[in-house]
Amino acid sequence: MLFQVLQIQLETSTASLGRTEPVLHRIVTCLSIAASMEGENDQNNQLEEPYIQPFILRLLIIWLVDCSNAVNCLLESAVHLNFIIELASNKRYAACVRGLAAVVLGACILYNASREKGRDAFAVADAISQKIGLTTYFLRFDELRKSLAHPLSEQHHRKELSRSSANSMSDFQEIEEDETNKGDQHPVLSEIFDSQFVNLLTKLEADIRENIMDIFSRTKTATAVLPTELEQKNGEVDEEYIKRLKSFVEKQCNEMQDLLARNAMLAEELLRTGGGTTTDTSQKPSSGRERVQIEALRQELEGAKRQIGALKSEKSQIEAEANNQRNLSVKLESDLKSLSEAYNSIEQANYRLDAEVKALRQGGSVPYPDVEAIKAQAKEEAEKDSEAELNDLLVCLGQEQTKVEKLSTRLAELGEDVDTLLQGIGDDTAIPDDDDEDDEE
Repeated sequence: MLFQVLQIQLETSTASLGRTEPVLHRIVTCLSIAASMEGENDQNNQLEEPYIQPFILRLLIIWLVDCSNAVNCLLESAVHLNFIIELASNKRYAACVRGLAAVVLGACILYNASREKGRDAFAVADAISQKIGLTTYFLRFDELRKSLAHPLSEQHHRKELSRSSANSMSDFQEIEEDETNKGDQHPVLSEIFDSQFVNLLTKLEADIRENIMDIFSRTKTATAVLPTELEQKNGEVDEEYIKRLKSFVEKQCNEMQDLLARNAMLAEELLRTGGGTTTDTSQKPSSGRERVQIEALRQELEGAKRQIGALKSEKSQIEAEANNQRNLSVKLESDLKSLSEAYNSIEQANYRLDAEVKALRQGGSVPYPDVEAIKAQAKEEAEKDSEAELNDLLVCLGQEQTKVEKLSTRLAELGEDVDTLLQGIGDDTAIPDDDDEDDEE
């Protein structure tokens, strides 16, 4: 029923917008007009209708709570989100307006069921972080709490006055002090911001803080889709596909590092503005920063260790390759030297042969060799060799003759007839020698 009311089309003339729009969109338009009117009133130092913006923001908060359709309807136009962010961040608006606008933004995160990119809860939280800052955003809740304390105290005093017919002067003095402290607070605010609504704001603040912490501390695995970059294209070779995958992984790693740094900063801001006593807030940010810094340093150390290991492995591979190249260079140098020497010898022989060929072609300027002289020289060398061999044989025969004489003497001493024993020895061997000599002649 509520969503049907939100989408009622207004049939009245909308010359400025040029089209009909739902009730919720018209309410945001009225809020924008009231904001511009408040700016003009501030310039004229007038306090006419300062409660209109808080009243409209209160209406928006009540509509958005537990109604994802209302949140989706509000975020249909990006102008609405930017306008609410402007209300929450601009200091020219009252603290109450800034705080209620922050609650509206938190409701857009807390009750957001959209999965459309740019309109989901993460997009709203990211816009708050970039345009306002989480620290400033959470301070808006503190400002709202302080600004709403005066209407509540006024209601409390009115109830006390109605119950008792006699009150001390101190009660009236407290009421006067409250009137003085609240300054330009409009009386209507004390009526619209009742205790029930303030309790709702307190509950929403706690839920919004917890939800934003959860958004920035978890990954969006539920909406993860396989990127098209991971699929191999038709006709793409494996080498190009692997290179493209490597570049994609490097890009994802860089984005993850950016997100980790950003989440660390956001976690520190959340810890700084997490609420609690002064002692707790002074201790929690320190421990949170230390944990974030220690985790970052640990990751850097692990990355440095992996990089050092990779560099050592690469160094050993380069050294082994350098040794192989050095040995190959020495071998190639030796082979080149051998080839150079062989080439030089071939060149010399070729040069000599070319000279002889040229001489022969020019009419025999090179004399023919003397065959007779060569034969005589060869015969002389052969005779020298034969004479040397003959001398060697004579020496051997002399040695053998000496041995025979010694053996003959020994046999004679033993009583043997040496002549009888030597008879017939050497007759068979003399004939072939003679034949050989005849053949040689």
